[in-house]
Amino acid sequence: MRYRLITILSGLLISASLFCQVDKKEVRGGNKFFKKGEIKEAEVEYKRALLKDSTSMKANYNLGNTLYRLESAEEALKYYKLAEDSVKMYSKAATADLFHNMGNTYLTQKKYKEAIEAFKESLRKNPTDIETKSNLAYAQKMLKEEEDQDQDQDQDQDQQDQNDDQNKDQDQQDQNKDQNQQDQNKDQNKDQNKDQQDQNKDKNQQDQNQDEQKQNTPPPKIDPKAAQQMLQAIEDKEKDTQDKVNKEKAKLLQSRQKEKNW
Repeated sequence: MRYRLITILSGLLISASLFCQVDKKEVRGGNKFFKKGEIKEAEVEYKRALLKDSTSMKANYNLGNTLYRLESAEEALKYYKLAEDSVKMYSKAATADLFHNMGNTYLTQKKYKEAIEAFKESLRKNPTDIETKSNLAYAQKMLKEEEDQDQDQDQDQDQQDQNDDQNKDQDQQDQNKDQNQQDQNKDQNKDQNKDQQDQNKDKNQQDQNQDEQKQNTPPPKIDPKAAQQMLQAIEDKEKDTQDKVNKEKAKLLQSRQKEKNW
């Protein structure tokens, strides 16, 4: 940043001695405003000069410097390039200054490759310019940092992609594992249900067999003597019962007779 600031101040110097063409009235007026720091007024004068002569190398070059000071880098480059073809017909110093300023303008846009080429072109015309060398080194440093950053971002992206792929594989494995576990649980449940059904079926069969056994089991055999005794007991009980009934009937008849005789 220090080199850039130094170069900006030095690179914006406007010297009529750099050019061989005759100054126009508007160009001289623009130079006066520029030196006093009245940049907008300088811009107006240089544009007036270009209305009269659009090929004026001085007007294009100085207007480029003015627009650079107004932080209109893209527009500044437009007028620098218009001056580029004609400035080469003058001195090497003028060409060196033009490309030096173009390099500074590219720096403000972070176009480091273009800035490097502009500074190199300036040094071809003026190899001893320390400020241009410093600015060239600065642009090269910034370009390397940018490329390293891009490379780190690419590596980070590759690593991220690799991690994403690994995560996807792990997720798929987990899903497959879960599915296998679910299938295994289903099989176990099926087996358990089948076992339970078999157990229930066996129990039902056992109950059915027991019922059939009860139905088919013959009555227990009775000893003839015991059977005779049981029969005699039943007859005796029936006789007692009949005797009681007869006695009750006799009493009832007696009571009725008394009632009738009264």
